Amino acid sequence: MRGQQPPFRNKPAQDEFLFGIHPVLEALEAGRPLDKILLRKGIDPETRKLISDKAALAGVPIQTVPQEKLDFMVHGQNHQGVLALAGIIIYADLELVIQSCLDSGKDPLVLVLDSVTDVRNFGAIARSAECFGTHAIVIPEQGSVRVNAAAVRISSGALNHIPVCRTKHLANAIHLAKALGMQVVACHEKGKESLFHSQLSGPLMLILGSEDEGIAPGILKLCDKGVHIPMTGKVSSLNVSVAAGILLAEVSRNQTTLPE
Repeated sequence: MRGQQPPFRNKPAQDEFLFGIHPVLEALEAGRPLDKILLRKGIDPETRKLISDKAALAGVPIQTVPQEKLDFMVHGQNHQGVLALAGIIIYADLELVIQSCLDSGKDPLVLVLDSVTDVRNFGAIARSAECFGTHAIVIPEQGSVRVNAAAVRISSGALNHIPVCRTKHLANAIHLAKALGMQVVACHEKGKESLFHSQLSGPLMLILGSEDEGIAPGILKLCDKGVHIPMTGKVSSLNVSVAAGILLAEVSRNQTTLPE
């Protein structure tokens, strides 16, 4: 019965995390890729400050969780209130990626994913992004997918070749893109322009949201324009990975002459 199921079911494989104060501190000091660190609610302030300070230097986000979640994840072993989710990639610096494109005479193409949490969608999007020459994928620190081994596998290895950048706030990435001369375009069902009649060329930052949440209103306000994918069927929406493939293919068609 549903009531008998454990409260935390999305548990990573044990080789995807490490726990305990000293192992996590050592991982931070060694520069090991970490997705995030989970701290027990109510952990002593000295331990929180020690880990938080080192995590901030390493660019690793911190999340406070109940004791029960940590207990479940480590099968009741002594985690000391600290658990780190191991990363499988090293996140790239968005400004460096964009500037490198500009310095080499290329128009940067960056794809931003707002609240996309499904690993299958993310892997499929990364595969399309790499195929169509996207220079980077941007995700937020909170409320986003974990870039784990499953994501790399689903992407058919594309995540080994395309930089992934992580930012505390997506608004920061948008402001950076605009400062570097990029046009910021949101693709959503209420976008005013048809994707197939919109001029999408030059330096571009494209934004997609999850099927459930869409693009946050505050993010939409920062965009230069919105486009929608015209549809004639009775179903009113597309899976986000399918929408990403259509969007990137159309941008590629606008920017280059694809081989027949």
